[in-house]
Amino acid sequence: MIDTLNRLDTTLFLWLNGHYTPWLDPIMIWITERNSWIPFYALLVGWLIYRYRKQAVGVLLTIIAAVALGDQVASSVIKPLTHRLRPCHELALQKLIHPVLECGGQYGFVSSHAATTFALATSLWLLPGKQHSWLKWAFLWASVISYSRIYVAAHYPLDVLAGTGIGVLSATLCVLGFRKLQARFGHGKLV
Repeated sequence: MIDTLNRLDTTLFLWLNGHYTPWLDPIMIWITERNSWIPFYALLVGWLIYRYRKQAVGVLLTIIAAVALGDQVASSVIKPLTHRLRPCHELALQKLIHPVLECGGQYGFVSSHAATTFALATSLWLLPGKQHSWLKWAFLWASVISYSRIYVAAHYPLDVLAGTGIGVLSATLCVLGFRKLQARFGHGKLV
């Protein structure tokens, strides 16, 4: 069963990674680089502080906790347990893939990019998203970043899918914790 799943995952990876366009390479590099998004994060933090004032501390701490939890589960728990090589480290795939960047860490299951971006998107949706429906676009943003990891040959599709699940679960748990704290300390549902 696991061998079949790995073969299907590798086949899908090779198909997706093989559909590259040279003009798209620098765009995907920009999308996949974490530092590219610092201005976006700064604007988001500024907007949350402006919009929610005193409540912003709780919202921001919840989002940070969700992103940190997703990242740590992906990087410090699952990757060391599974030891699944990134596709760019697989010798059998070297001549078949289109690597755009240096390969990075040895292990790729699960994608930390997918875990962290989907933790952020889910947190935004579960907190202020009910009042600001445009925040649903954060899921498209997280999907594009996650796809970029396949494009640059850093992850298999299953790495990204599992990372997505971890991010959504991390955000859900952190938001539930935040809601319980709000209820316990008499603040009700503020956000």
